[in-house]
Amino acid sequence: MFKKIKKHNIKIAVIGLGYVGLPLLDEFTNKFNCIGYDYNKKRIDELSLSYDRTNQIKKHKLKKLNFTRDLKKIKNCNIFIVTVPTPITKSNKPDLKHLINATKALSKILKKNDLIIYESTVYPGCVENICANIIEKDTGLKLNIDFFLGYSPERISPGEKQKNLKNIVKIVSGSNQNITNFIDKLYKKIINTTYKCSSIRVAEAAKVIENTQRDLNIAFVNELSKIFEKLNLNTHEVIEAASTKWNFIKFVPGLVGGHCIGVDPYYLTHISKKNNYEPKVILAGRKINDSMGKYIVTNFFKLFKKKKIINKKYKILILGLTFKENCPDTRNSKVFDIIKTLNKKNCQVDVFDPNVKKNELEITNIKFNLIKKINKSFYNGVILAVKHKNFKNLSPNKIKSYCKTNNVIYDLKGFFNKKYSDATL
Repeated sequence: MFKKIKKHNIKIAVIGLGYVGLPLLDEFTNKFNCIGYDYNKKRIDELSLSYDRTNQIKKHKLKKLNFTRDLKKIKNCNIFIVTVPTPITKSNKPDLKHLINATKALSKILKKNDLIIYESTVYPGCVENICANIIEKDTGLKLNIDFFLGYSPERISPGEKQKNLKNIVKIVSGSNQNITNFIDKLYKKIINTTYKCSSIRVAEAAKVIENTQRDLNIAFVNELSKIFEKLNLNTHEVIEAASTKWNFIKFVPGLVGGHCIGVDPYYLTHISKKNNYEPKVILAGRKINDSMGKYIVTNFFKLFKKKKIINKKYKILILGLTFKENCPDTRNSKVFDIIKTLNKKNCQVDVFDPNVKKNELEITNIKFNLIKKINKSFYNGVILAVKHKNFKNLSPNKIKSYCKTNNVIYDLKGFFNKKYSDATL
């Protein structure tokens, strides 16, 4: 079967309908017989009503897609693409429960000659050592004899319309060369450019180092911001000057959260330790980036002291809650680190983010108010945390109008000219 792409003999099920799975389902539906599966009833109900909380797929397109949470309805498929989340635990170790559960579920319906392609972020060796072993144990089928595996790591960037599924370079790999070639042809039906890896392990490793590299680059400029703060230098000015050199790579300081950059390095360090190597640079970068929430609040209160603003309960406005700009996703947002630290200082914290809906917030154990309207002359201080494009309508004077006469404006992202804020990273 896995030699030629023929529309009539390809039936695809996409497992997990979030930021990654839903766009895949949309594109593959244009070419093949497809169905989307998710165990989450709320998610299926929303999609069935043509509502996508991730804002990835427009309503008119959702109406053309098929969704289910019934495994029986996908058992006739012969290609399964797994796009479930792979987060980390509280102790920063890989949390593979969704991946394992999806694999166990597929084992119940897997047939001879079926193909499973994983897109979730994992560490090198995970697909063949963990997923394949589960399938072989649960089904009695043998890899590369009775069933086949592939790995094609996701590269979705929420909120960036130019970097959509069609326009990215898609890495593909398979459990043997024939499968790699088949998966390459399959994805070329919906994606302009693919890149074939020699093995699944190479593809797994490529995925985790992509975001680990970015994490380290941001950690470097975050450390620079701490140094330049002590030297009374504006970090953004320094970076702009350095950027005039042809081989300088421009990164800016900030919060590093989300379900990729703040997570993937821990998958790499996990397998590194398993193989008796204690990573140093990667973990040092993680330590710096994970410390930024507390560092920001410490500096914030230094500014209160400097401006002689003394209050028993400071009223703080935070602009932006998502892990990055122009998307509604708050998973692993480091803005929550700022809020938790402010709570310890007995602050009243109001958050304004038009991209976030209160009934969709998964964080319930952190005290703050998600507001729809900002009160005037109310706050002691404002933190501009996320650079949403719809915040550009908020002029510096408008932001000042939300504050009491004596106030502190902390512009983390250098959103405005430095003269309009008391500090930036």
